[in-house]
Amino acid sequence: MRYLLRRFGHAVFLLVGVSLLAFTFTTLAPGNYFDEMRLNPQIAPETIAALRTQYELDRPLPIRYAHWVSSVLHGDMGFSFAYNSPVLPLLWVRARNTLLLTITAMLLAWGIALPLGIWSAEHLGRLPDRLLSLGTAALMVIPDLALALGFLVIAVKSGRFPTGGMVSLHFESLAFPGKLGDLFLHMALPITALVLSVLPLLLRHVRAALAEVLDAPFLLAAEGHGISRRTLLYRYALPAAANPLISLFGFSIGTLLSGSLLVEVVMSWPGLGPFLLEAILARDLYVVIGGVLLSTLFLIGGNFLADLLLYWADPRIRTEASV
Repeated sequence: MRYLLRRFGHAVFLLVGVSLLAFTFTTLAPGNYFDEMRLNPQIAPETIAALRTQYELDRPLPIRYAHWVSSVLHGDMGFSFAYNSPVLPLLWVRARNTLLLTITAMLLAWGIALPLGIWSAEHLGRLPDRLLSLGTAALMVIPDLALALGFLVIAVKSGRFPTGGMVSLHFESLAFPGKLGDLFLHMALPITALVLSVLPLLLRHVRAALAEVLDAPFLLAAEGHGISRRTLLYRYALPAAANPLISLFGFSIGTLLSGSLLVEVVMSWPGLGPFLLEAILARDLYVVIGGVLLSTLFLIGGNFLADLLLYWADPRIRTEASV
């Protein structure tokens, strides 16, 4: 239990550090939301000064940070200048869409990478393994932006897939199976782009981890006892290679999350990506800070989940933690 508490303490410390840096850098960046108002002759300077006072932009940075932390603890996460609303409800609507995209892509990517990586390790050095390695190498050099733009072109040219949004305009009038089908059509291309962006990395790590343990003495002994190849690979070899893969699982969440923000912008998926881009361009200070903090929270949560899985899968960690 000490191990988990220590990891949780590290996560909280990292979250506080990211919030402090994000608040400081975003606040000290030149310009703010009310600068454009000064160009409008219909808005009096006194009105702008009153708004700056209302949103505490004229107060010292430490006081503003303390008030922002208080708003986070109260579930507001600051106040949006553009929407005149607490930030957290605005972010959470978009965050759910981002999580839907990211979690689905992560499950698909790992569902493909594990069996394909195990198969590649089993045929290590042979022609199928070489062809698969060549394919993953080709995918790794394609930027995420190029993948997203390519699938967007496919959607426009074919007309079979939506070019943006999460659901169709007539979504509410559809029956439940129709709603699922409509949502699937809108998710298909963004998820495919995300899966292809992260799949080569996962495949290579699964292949390397399995190849390292396939020649272990205990596996050779198990094979000598007549255990089937499938059981040998999935029941004995995969658990033996699990530790680096579990650590990679936490890392892949961060990779997919960062990639999903770009894919969302290109494919107009109503997630955190377009919302944060809009907030950055508008200099909506607390929305930007809240988006960075929420993204960091997702990343930390994924790594903490990986720590939990490591604690459960490796008895050596439980033994060291109890000492």
